[in-house]
Amino acid sequence: MGWSLRYRHRPMNDATPTQPSPIEGEGSSIGHDRLHRLMKRGTDFLGCEVAVLGGAMSWISERNLVSALSNAGAFGVIACGAMTPDLLDTEIAETKKRTVKPFGVNLITMHPMLSELIDVCANHRVSHVVLAGGLPPTGSIDRIKGNGAKLICFAPALALAKKLIRSGVDALVIEGMEAGGHIGPVSTSVLAQEILPPLATEIPIFVAGGIGHGGLIAGYLEMGAVGVQLGTRFVCAHECIAHPDFKKAFIRASARDAIISVQIDPRLPVIPVRALKNREMESFAAKQREVAQLLDEGKVEMMEAQLQIEQYWAGALRRAVIEGDVETGSVMAGQSVGMVKDEAPVADILGQLVDEAAHALERRSA
Repeated sequence: MGWSLRYRHRPMNDATPTQPSPIEGEGSSIGHDRLHRLMKRGTDFLGCEVAVLGGAMSWISERNLVSALSNAGAFGVIACGAMTPDLLDTEIAETKKRTVKPFGVNLITMHPMLSELIDVCANHRVSHVVLAGGLPPTGSIDRIKGNGAKLICFAPALALAKKLIRSGVDALVIEGMEAGGHIGPVSTSVLAQEILPPLATEIPIFVAGGIGHGGLIAGYLEMGAVGVQLGTRFVCAHECIAHPDFKKAFIRASARDAIISVQIDPRLPVIPVRALKNREMESFAAKQREVAQLLDEGKVEMMEAQLQIEQYWAGALRRAVIEGDVETGSVMAGQSVGMVKDEAPVADILGQLVDEAAHALERRSA
């Protein structure tokens, strides 16, 4: 299927430094205390200090960034993406060398070797598995939970959220269209209003998409979320292996530069992708026409057509992230990219978000 993609790693120190608890800020305050209470359900569920999940970004959410997030007190998540089971096995092992803190693994439901990937997670006793890309295949929920892991799934609508709860998932992520990468059609704010009020007391729910400031984190926590998921905000962390030119593209970009790919042929169910506008976004239209023609000629089935599209994005993303080709590669980014102003350590980024959230909560309680 051509799903065997490889990471290039920048040498980094394998030490796992102990970080002060970021939720305590520079000093305890009413806002920090309230933030701690609002996040407690999420931190208890994840086993970390700050209920911030690292968004799973292919080629980016690997051993270095994932371990840095967990070491800083958040919860790192490996993006399995198109990895083979052997590659995932190595990635988990290398992450464990860099942190003793818990972290998770994000698996794509359409991966042709999903069953084997679940086995790899079980062998490593991964504490949390995130399933993305569609409804979990038959039997996958029971297998993941049977191995002792907690299962997190994405819910792009209230009806699907209720279905997933009945199926036995342990937590949900509601991600709006402001996010980077593959997205749905509804904004984060609307999903939060639709899903949090009726379901927040039933199951832990994390909110994602367009979050770049701690004040917004505070707002979603007050609505009933137990935490948030952020990806774009951490791309320009020192610990992220992304090419310097990839990071520069983020720092230069505004929210309006993060646009959505266009679906050319309605018969081809292409999931929209949000990325920075460049020549690659135009090339994707040509790729869709090529795959649609293969469908017309009967040379591929629909599933193979979808896999070709996913392979295309994986290759385009690698060119940008690893090789630094930000013109003909895919620079996937959420609309919060406009709030990424410089490169900084993960602990500093997380600390700033925590302080902003605490300040917002303290101001509201005054």
